[in-house]
Amino acid sequence: MRRIILYLILITSISTSMAKGQKTLNDTPQVLEKLYGRLVNNFVDNDRIRINDSIRLIIDSYVESDTIFNHRFTNLRYLGQITSPDSLLKIITWNLVLRSGPSRYYCYFIRKPESGKEIRIYRLTATYRENPVMTDTIYTESDWYGALYYDLKPCITNNKRCWVLLGIDYGNSFISRKIIEVLSFTPGNSIVFGRKWFVSGDEIKFRDVFEYASNGMMSLRFKSDSSIVFDHLVPFSPAQQDDRQYYGPDYSYDAYNFENDFWRVTINVDARNKE
Repeated sequence: MRRIILYLILITSISTSMAKGQKTLNDTPQVLEKLYGRLVNNFVDNDRIRINDSIRLIIDSYVESDTIFNHRFTNLRYLGQITSPDSLLKIITWNLVLRSGPSRYYCYFIRKPESGKEIRIYRLTATYRENPVMTDTIYTESDWYGALYYDLKPCITNNKRCWVLLGIDYGNSFISRKIIEVLSFTPGNSIVFGRKWFVSGDEIKFRDVFEYASNGMMSLRFKSDSSIVFDHLVPFSPAQQDDRQYYGPDYSYDAYNFENDFWRVTINVDARNKE
């Protein structure tokens, strides 16, 4: 009990300092590291939820600080932090794994307006779900599917700014999913996921989703601002065709290349960097 009280006092102190705009964040990484360590090593769901609530309290204050675009926590393995090359969007995300209830995603989108107006913060949560993310529709803040985003690139087309996101979803026990997503904002500053932009054969998708065995690995990365390279996925045997829990890479690569205002698939590309 005494240890819990000390943690709460320290968390409250740090949160108060951030809220007042102080730029000293020296203590926060150590607190977060300890909290994430407790989160990983604790097997009681109620305790995990309480620890996660403390993490959310810290992150809530952190994203509202005036250092948010200039600061990055280091050596925090379980906290995703990415900032777009145009410095107009930052994403902070992590997941909470539970044993007896649905696990959860937590994601903060911090947007810096180009016109110098106040920074906007979007706080999203979602529970794990078995079903795949749909590729034929848009999503909004209210029905966000949930994912961990690990890279992003800005893209401007037809005078509209958006960001292409790369993410991963662990919502299915047997299947992992990699996602290519498009994030944009309406004139009223509402968040929108998806754009009818990805051409694969005769199909045009709002995003692409790749499914493979949960114990496998798949590479999905930006090769350049106009190219996204990924592993070609195949079944482990012909008898397992279309059963995605038995899919994995075959050591060849495909790519989406941005051509004539669309992302178009190219099969069997050279994924090596020119260097």
